Amino acid sequence: MGRSGEKWGDGVDKTMFMGEYQHTVDGKGRVAVPARFREQLGETFIATRGLDHCIFVYPQSEWESLEKKLKSLSFTQANARAFVRLLFSGATECSLDKQGRILLPANLRDYAGLDKDAIIIGVSNRVEIWAAEKWDSYAKEANLSYEEIAETLVDLDL
Repeated sequence: MGRSGEKWGDGVDKTMFMGEYQHTVDGKGRVAVPARFREQLGETFIATRGLDHCIFVYPQSEWESLEKKLKSLSFTQANARAFVRLLFSGATECSLDKQGRILLPANLRDYAGLDKDAIIIGVSNRVEIWAAEKWDSYAKEANLSYEEIAETLVDLDL
């Protein structure tokens, strides 16, 4: 895997996050980022409120791409305004310290319910940080309907 923003020969961005890792949030709100995610995130990256009460973490290139898509939404639609407001108001630029940790702001930790145990997962173009108990609950529920979910995605030819 290459650095964030590198392109395959066909011009496709090859940023790919995958896997599940367990880490601990320290008393100052820092959590170690898995080594295999660090290079792809780059020197600075964006953390914000995610869906399902987790934290989304985007490399700069992915954040810029998302921002461009969100700018195309109609500001006359209440749902679009609310989503953009919450996503951007919760966003913060982050960087890793010398130990490979990210300092998660208190507002994001509160939103995600992160106290001590965290699960960090790779989800294609982003990283998600979950409170361990919330991830366990979500994963158990999703696993029960995994095949049903796959059937609804039949058009993707998986």
